Amino acid sequence: MDSVTDSLLYVGTLEELKAEGHHVVRGGRSPILVIWRDGAVYALDNRCPHLGFPLDRGSIEDGILTCHWHHARFDVTSGCTFDLWADDVPPGRVEIRGQEVWVAPECGFADPASHWRRRLHDGMAHNIGLVIGKAVLGSLAAGVAPADLVRDAALFAARNRDGWSIGQTILANLAGHLHRLPEETAYLALYQGIRRVAADCEDETPRRDRAALLGATAPLATLENWLAKWSAVRQRNAAERTLLTAVAAEVSQADLAAMLLAVVSDRFFADGGHALDYINKCFDSLDVVGWDQAAILLPTLIEEIVTARGGEESDAWRNPIDLIDLQEAAFQRLPEILETARPSRRGSAEELEALADRLLEEEPQAVIAALEEALASGLSGAEVGRALAYAAALRVARFGTANEFSDWDSAHHVFTFCNAVQQMLGRAGEPADLRRRARCLRALYHGAMALYLIRYLNRPPARLPDPAKALDLPTNPEALAKAILESFDRQQQVSAAAALVARHLDLGHSVDPLIATLAEALLREDAGFHSFQILDAGVRQYDAWGGGGAGRNILIAVTRFLAAHSPTERAHYQTARIANKLQRGGQVQDA
Repeated sequence: MDSVTDSLLYVGTLEELKAEGHHVVRGGRSPILVIWRDGAVYALDNRCPHLGFPLDRGSIEDGILTCHWHHARFDVTSGCTFDLWADDVPPGRVEIRGQEVWVAPECGFADPASHWRRRLHDGMAHNIGLVIGKAVLGSLAAGVAPADLVRDAALFAARNRDGWSIGQTILANLAGHLHRLPEETAYLALYQGIRRVAADCEDETPRRDRAALLGATAPLATLENWLAKWSAVRQRNAAERTLLTAVAAEVSQADLAAMLLAVVSDRFFADGGHALDYINKCFDSLDVVGWDQAAILLPTLIEEIVTARGGEESDAWRNPIDLIDLQEAAFQRLPEILETARPSRRGSAEELEALADRLLEEEPQAVIAALEEALASGLSGAEVGRALAYAAALRVARFGTANEFSDWDSAHHVFTFCNAVQQMLGRAGEPADLRRRARCLRALYHGAMALYLIRYLNRPPARLPDPAKALDLPTNPEALAKAILESFDRQQQVSAAAALVARHLDLGHSVDPLIATLAEALLREDAGFHSFQILDAGVRQYDAWGGGGAGRNILIAVTRFLAAHSPTERAHYQTARIANKLQRGGQVQDA
């Protein structure tokens, strides 16, 4: 019988172990496999690190321990795997006391933080979801900060793919909200974000670095002109070197935001709104990983900026009303409007909600007039952007489900673009140079016209949840959360899920548990790119509005979109759960 003394476990005598070849003792956390091999004794965790099969049921030949479930192979002396998909077996400490064999009750790695971060890199490099999941959990258990894991993944993406990617966007979508998520949901967020980075980088051409213009002393205005010039003629290398020169010159974050916002707005609603959203997400990513990485991350945006096609190249923006000419005329008026505008100010919720209603009008000329009047009244670009983003959220909240399913994406693109406009205008501030400010504010007009173009999606408009019709719904926040998750388990629950979310908010419950519930609902799914985008944009706009009636309707919009795209197969969620079970000492199959 195994016994414990001095915090070690008694295994048996050397002669007994030699005769058996190996022996299993009950460890503190999991069984320990003790092996006699070539005159030495080794101890390993008895669970195969792949899926938990008992390793003592495997076989040893030529110093290689083979698991008989999926045939993972390990070096007996170190526990290191020959198969990267399997992970290393944690080794144990052995002590020989005369003719007696003793082992430590726990197996583990000498430097678990370094081990798991290295394994995270392996998981990303080979796109192995189970390895990524276990590495995230192992790193967190070893005390690695979530921001450091985001940093590892963001830098991996920047070096192993030539250009900004959907995976990087999803990672940034989730990273900014980790602080408000419970532990299990935060793990799912890291897993989903990092696995998408890995998938995007698989078989891709690695990035080739460019360099800043050595010794260049061009002023900010010149750098901005150069960047606009190179973007216009689609010269990626020149544009990247210009941006790197600005970073090397320690141009402020506000000026970098204004520079990139202005250049991407040289094209109307560039790449269906994605180009500006990518810029916004890159800035969000830098907030998490550190602005000391700006020279690595920011240049990854340039390929998208210089190759994007704008609305000016689309018939929908030209006919039957030429929205490009309307905007160009408005841009000519903009410097004078700014010069004579009242001092910059914030708007009340009532004023901005009224502005949002005007931005939803049926005539594009009326929409442009509403923008001009708002800017002339002294509302800052970010404040007008807040009204614009709310108007776009209402398009989603009132999306008629009689539309084609793919039309959800049209509404989504406008909302996430308008969120990016509001966020980037907030970062850029109010440049003193009116020409620079006007160039940034063009994005407001792009968003407003994109909003106009999808007006048909609200004909007829879906009704927002009515509190008077929700009296039979749960009142307890835990019961509401359970009901919300259950609604995502069934198809065609758009209205039901929205009513539950509205109920939570109408009863005055804290918003953070609700956001965590929506995040959990999303992270269970094999969700598409747009679902991650809309959750992030919705939460950021809820925060920008500070809740209230507008915040309620924004989260209703998010819920309706997510519910429309649920449920899915949840294959990646299953992998994440298996990793969690294994890291907690469990096994997948019954031994």
